[in-house]
Amino acid sequence: MTSTLPLRRVGTTGLVLSELGLGAAPLGNLYEPMSDTTAQAVLEAAVSAGVHYVDTAPYYGFGLSERRVGDGLRGHGDVVISTKVGRLLQPDPTVTDDSMRFGFRSPLPFKPLFDYSHDGILRSWEASLQRLGLARIDLLYVHDAGAVTHGPAHPVLWDQLTNGGGFRALQRLRDERSIRGFGLGVNEIAVCIDAMNTVHVDALLLAGRYTLLEQAALDELFPRAKADGTAVIVGGPYNSGILAAGTRSKAAPLYNYAPAPVDVIARVARIEAVCDRHAVPLAAAALQFPLAHPQVCSVIPGIASVAQFFDTLRFYRTSIPPQFWEDLKSEGLLRDDAVVPGRKNTPRHPAIVTE
Repeated sequence: MTSTLPLRRVGTTGLVLSELGLGAAPLGNLYEPMSDTTAQAVLEAAVSAGVHYVDTAPYYGFGLSERRVGDGLRGHGDVVISTKVGRLLQPDPTVTDDSMRFGFRSPLPFKPLFDYSHDGILRSWEASLQRLGLARIDLLYVHDAGAVTHGPAHPVLWDQLTNGGGFRALQRLRDERSIRGFGLGVNEIAVCIDAMNTVHVDALLLAGRYTLLEQAALDELFPRAKADGTAVIVGGPYNSGILAAGTRSKAAPLYNYAPAPVDVIARVARIEAVCDRHAVPLAAAALQFPLAHPQVCSVIPGIASVAQFFDTLRFYRTSIPPQFWEDLKSEGLLRDDAVVPGRKNTPRHPAIVTE
């Protein structure tokens, strides 16, 4: 495949990702059912447009997303694939339809069980290869680790990763070249720092924590990632939807997988006002903002239809005047130290592949 999208390096792994990737949670029937035909059409549209990176997980539809991703990408050996470890899927005979479970409308009769142990990590990797029906997985992320996610259970689960050998299993897979790299796929910054204090992390898939609404990753995480040679992939660039749909939709805006708080809605409304002045789609600004930072190598919004993919591609390519970003900063809607887009795809970005 000759990519029509710029590629960026993933640290020292030798991998390169397209700036725009595809998050495959919707292919697991996130919130609403998707047909197999639609799933394959989404993948085909993305690959044909030059998308070089697809991320999935066992949790997404309890195996459904992985099955669909494998079916759609078989024969496209140059597309980088990542999936996740940390949850094992156990048979659940009580599942008889596609009623909503954990946000997914999947009919697959499995239930997820957290297991970050050495054997659990290896079992998860092997099971993902079988569901994907592929001979390789490029990147493995430890899924949903962190104190915010697990609450009182976090110390026990973290001990599985550290003293229980979870990280050791990932290092073994990397050393044996069974995978090209590993990291975390999480919604929390603190656990990323904890992981980097424990083991060399090749990449972090950080969802929802580096967006137009949130830039706390600039304080410690991004400088540390630069020092360690760790790439950052930004998931959830729309903060669960509010930065795509905005505040004017009839549907209640979502933020962080839940109804948006009043203060978040008010802040987004102020960003929308700046967008209006410059005729910039809110979703375009949200998609392009993370890619300006030199530590970010890809942004991976979830895509639920072919039409949505082409809308996303249009947002990615929308021209945004520099004054738009300056106005966001002057009105206190964006941190002063946040790197903002300039001339797109310049080779001055250290991660961009220019050969």
